[in-house]
Amino acid sequence: MDKRSNTRGGGKFLSALCRILGTVIMIAVILVPLAVLGPRLFGLRAYHVTSGSMEPAIPTGSLVYVRAAQAETLEAGEIIAFSVRGSVVTHRVLENDAAARELITKGDANDREDLTPIPYNALIGRVAVTVPRLGALASSLTTLYGKIFLAAALAVGFLLQLLGTQLAPREEE
Repeated sequence: MDKRSNTRGGGKFLSALCRILGTVIMIAVILVPLAVLGPRLFGLRAYHVTSGSMEPAIPTGSLVYVRAAQAETLEAGEIIAFSVRGSVVTHRVLENDAAARELITKGDANDREDLTPIPYNALIGRVAVTVPRLGALASSLTTLYGKIFLAAALAVGFLLQLLGTQLAPREEE
């Protein structure tokens, strides 16, 4: 056994650690955007909840996945997403007024129903899934800085993989 193989004996641990960290980082960088974009394949759109009007059912900072729905089919008690002056609001249906083609809604944490009924054409859809705390992360990663962060994290993961390969002890021939 030569001197070089002795000093590289601890290299197995460091090599494995670099490879594992690199793999975990790269998988995370791939999975996080998939959490937002992947559900679109199943007809779901993701929205970040920024207010507490639906707490405790939907905490502030949650990511909600919304599936398109026909307004006529909605029933009292269902949680929906709708557009109001360019913002997306998530509230519970209190009443579906088919004659007026409007939905009467209310946030669970609000004292009274919304002031204005929601016209059918403002409906985005029915909330299908809620994931607490993921909304803020998803929103931040869609910004320019978020995309730069994801690219940098992917590069770090790749470099750790490369470093792990370089640190791996060489088998003697």
